[in-house]
Amino acid sequence: MIKDRVERVLKKMKEIGLSQLLITNPLSIYYLTDHLEHPGERFFALYLNNMGEHTLYANRLFLINEDLGLNIHWYSDTDNIMEKVACDIISDESLGVDNELPSKYLIPLIQYKAASDYQLGSYAVDYVRGIKDSDEQEKMMIASQINDMAMDRLKDYIKEGITEKEMEDYLLNIYKELGAEGYSFEPLIAFGGNAAEPHHFPDNSILQEGQCILFDIGCKKDNYCSDMTRTFFFKSVSDEHRKIYELVQKANEEAIKSIKPGLALKDIDKVARDIITKAGYGPYFTHRLGHFIGMDVHEYGDVSSTNDNRVEEGMIFSIEPGIYLNGDIGVRIEDLVLVTGDGCIRLNNYQKDLTIL
Repeated sequence: MIKDRVERVLKKMKEIGLSQLLITNPLSIYYLTDHLEHPGERFFALYLNNMGEHTLYANRLFLINEDLGLNIHWYSDTDNIMEKVACDIISDESLGVDNELPSKYLIPLIQYKAASDYQLGSYAVDYVRGIKDSDEQEKMMIASQINDMAMDRLKDYIKEGITEKEMEDYLLNIYKELGAEGYSFEPLIAFGGNAAEPHHFPDNSILQEGQCILFDIGCKKDNYCSDMTRTFFFKSVSDEHRKIYELVQKANEEAIKSIKPGLALKDIDKVARDIITKAGYGPYFTHRLGHFIGMDVHEYGDVSSTNDNRVEEGMIFSIEPGIYLNGDIGVRIEDLVLVTGDGCIRLNNYQKDLTIL
């Protein structure tokens, strides 16, 4: 097991009043054990308790050859694995379960009276995963460097008559050539009015002069994600569209400048939102400013108007203000930032001045 990470989770468990926790999210288990498994329908879980009696429950079909530094309980398809799990749980104490545990496993635990009660305990792991250690920071920097190169190649592929879908197909080849494992999420590629749909997926729309071109793309490298959005214009840009672009760029840059440890996450959102609102486009900025990212492209935590949590060194999240005018244009500029001791650094460095292709 990765001792420091486990100790941090145990400390967070204690802070929220949990002495034991059952983790079934495969990426969280990988984070704590350095073993990645894709269990499909089968039960795969890590049990932690404050006495150090940590157990991994794994089907015999799984291949775990390395020494993980913890007990492994192997089971077969015909075994009643939940009865065994129930026997290991401290019955007179509360059990934390994560939000990945299916009801087909949780209900038997309740029926076996495995614990005194059950609490959602994901926060104990999710919070710790939100503070990236030096190894994770390095991996995410590399993933973002690949994304910078991919954005540049994708931009150069733009030509008259091309479709959104053709751009998407080309992007996957770019990532593979650059050494990425694949997408961190399905890319959002949108021309013109399609870009006003924040989650528009590529279709057969054909690029036309004067349209915006929105690329929201990310790759995965060594199990860590990148995510970046840039908006370009094809052949020309109207005065209003230029104004919108420069406004979003200002909101992005000023929000990033404001970031420092101790600041409330909601105050970063406010910096960007106030800039857009004062210019009269507030109703057209329709989503939160950002999300946390790591092994999952969207992890626990966000940069939104309702998040009172404080910025901490090691956090990595996106800053992505946008303005969307239905049927006309969508502009979003997104960067990933890593919080440092006195501010933050951008993980992706692709330029974001208005560009006409």
